[in-house]
Amino acid sequence: MQRFITSVFIAALASAAHGATPAASDVLVDRVGNTGFIQLRAESFRALDARQQELAYWLTQASIAIDPVCYDQFSAYGLRQKRVLEEIIAHAAVIDPAVRPGLEAYAKLFWGNRGNHNLYTTKKFVPAITAADLRVAAHAAQKAGAFQTTCGDLPALATPTALDAELTALDAAFFDAAFEPMLTAKSPQGGKDIIQSSSNTFYGPGVTLADLKDFPARYPLNSRVIKDAGGKLHELVCRAGTPDGKVAPGLYATYLNRTIACLTKAQAVAEPGQAAVIGHLIRYYQTGEYADLLTFDTAWVQDGATVDFLNGFIEIYRDANGAKGSSQAFVSITDAPLTHAMSSLAENSAYFEARAPWADAYKKKDFHPPVVKAVEVLVETGDFGVVTIGDNLPNENEIHEKYGTKNFLFTASSRALKAAAGQKSNGEFCVNAEVRARQEQYGDSSDELLTALHEVIGHGSGKMSDRLKGGSESYLKEYYSTMEEARADLMALWNIWDPKLKELGLVTNQEEQAKAMYDHAAMAVLIQLRSIPKGDSIEEDHQRDRALIANYIMDRTGAIQWVVRDGKTYIEVKDYQKMRAGVGQLLAELMRCKAEGDYPGIQSLVEKYGVHFDPALRDQVLARYKQLDLPTYWAGINPELTAETAADGKVTRVNLSYPADAIHQYLGYGAMYDAGLTRP
Repeated sequence: MQRFITSVFIAALASAAHGATPAASDVLVDRVGNTGFIQLRAESFRALDARQQELAYWLTQASIAIDPVCYDQFSAYGLRQKRVLEEIIAHAAVIDPAVRPGLEAYAKLFWGNRGNHNLYTTKKFVPAITAADLRVAAHAAQKAGAFQTTCGDLPALATPTALDAELTALDAAFFDAAFEPMLTAKSPQGGKDIIQSSSNTFYGPGVTLADLKDFPARYPLNSRVIKDAGGKLHELVCRAGTPDGKVAPGLYATYLNRTIACLTKAQAVAEPGQAAVIGHLIRYYQTGEYADLLTFDTAWVQDGATVDFLNGFIEIYRDANGAKGSSQAFVSITDAPLTHAMSSLAENSAYFEARAPWADAYKKKDFHPPVVKAVEVLVETGDFGVVTIGDNLPNENEIHEKYGTKNFLFTASSRALKAAAGQKSNGEFCVNAEVRARQEQYGDSSDELLTALHEVIGHGSGKMSDRLKGGSESYLKEYYSTMEEARADLMALWNIWDPKLKELGLVTNQEEQAKAMYDHAAMAVLIQLRSIPKGDSIEEDHQRDRALIANYIMDRTGAIQWVVRDGKTYIEVKDYQKMRAGVGQLLAELMRCKAEGDYPGIQSLVEKYGVHFDPALRDQVLARYKQLDLPTYWAGINPELTAETAADGKVTRVNLSYPADAIHQYLGYGAMYDAGLTRP
């Protein structure tokens, strides 16, 4: 499961390995309103040999090839909107100068969020320009040569009539805030259920949550469930089809076939073990069969290649029903010294499991220590993004228990986020000078250690009851991801006090680092309100997890309390050991809910403590945060790899560069499926 958190212990070690954390002016390369675009760097690429660099290039191309899928998963209109925006932006020279800035700003936000729903709040955003402005711009672009080619599965819009029809069909999707208002609605309004209220396309029109209750999904992760005219449910499987024709192409075949073509070229230059891994992924993309996914996962989790990757239908956060995987991909380079430093934590996973505060029935006995990899990323596409600084994969429970997991710590993201965000918020939101000084000295190290503990000993911990060997996702549904993220956070909060961390050299001043971690966990319930500008409920799972933890401990133990001073609200830890007791209580209960698939139990906890907040308090936080002039949301600009080729098409050299604007990056990505698309 992914971990979204800002910056971090790993950052300090990463700085030692790769030089000082970059300055904010070098990292924050663009800003659109409250969204900052930060540039990721991967200098470790230059140390790779020629074969590894070519491997990285083709794996990166495969990541770009799969990228369009999530736009369609997030909205049935997403790919069509993306094409319209890209064709216009690519011909920006002919656009009215008064309209162009607003159009480009909207396009950047659209790309950064993989559609027009904010990925943090899942709420829709609309352009500052008008529908008439868009129409005029589109026709001007068409006269300059736009829309003359196909774009993936989309036909050309070669005539003004065809373009007008498309713009009319997309009008509500672009400009009506009440049309598809939520990407993922876990607290739906107006009598609709969580499926009907969500814009994502994991389920077709007319499918309801009640319809899915007894539906025996054969492809739970990589399909769209649709309802036919007779009311019967069917699965449209995401697959390319097999070359022999025995398995027919399915949903997203165009994009999967292009991804397979890139993976095949990567396979040709990979070491034998990784070549086999890539072959298993190709087979899975061809058939869509869950058994083929497990074969890939089993081989992938045991492969420790320096140039690593993941590409697939992976995380289930965007599905309110907690089943369907978003399309996403990344390519990484292992930081060997930093990886070695973190391996000691993984090697002692059994120690922390034995001391977990939950019932012995839910503790692993046959333990497979996870693999830890500190990495720099070369590319993140689809539903991966710059705010992912840690990840524990694969998610399939049967793989966890048999073969363990891989834990990725994304150092480039950590360093970039740290540089871009700085320490400004501490002065505004820390309750007193002591807490502020502690955060400034130990906040980064405690946040990074939380991420490491969360991923390395958090997600992979615990054992399911015998009746739930396949996992509890289908039992806990829309509450599963919140439960799992909170459980992993709580494992970090529980174990930060354990003397084993000092013995392993992972803490310097354990008392102060533990307190800094607890202070931050308490303040999170307040500070995160800055990213929810409307409404009175939390939809994003990581934000729900933080609210659940702080509010539960506040209510059950009194160890955390609200403080109001000079008209400003703060949150304070009054008793750290009492807070730790509350951490243990909640952790034990969440593990029980997970192991037993207790839907009413987790529903009660999340709805009481993790969903609702006071809008007046949120408005106060927004006003205070506005004065700091810091971005609220973050998007990333990936490093760019370009290949030089010989006359026979073979790659002779791969070059690394760092584009500084989103337009350059995303028009380059779009050109893979649109031959007429060029960067301005």
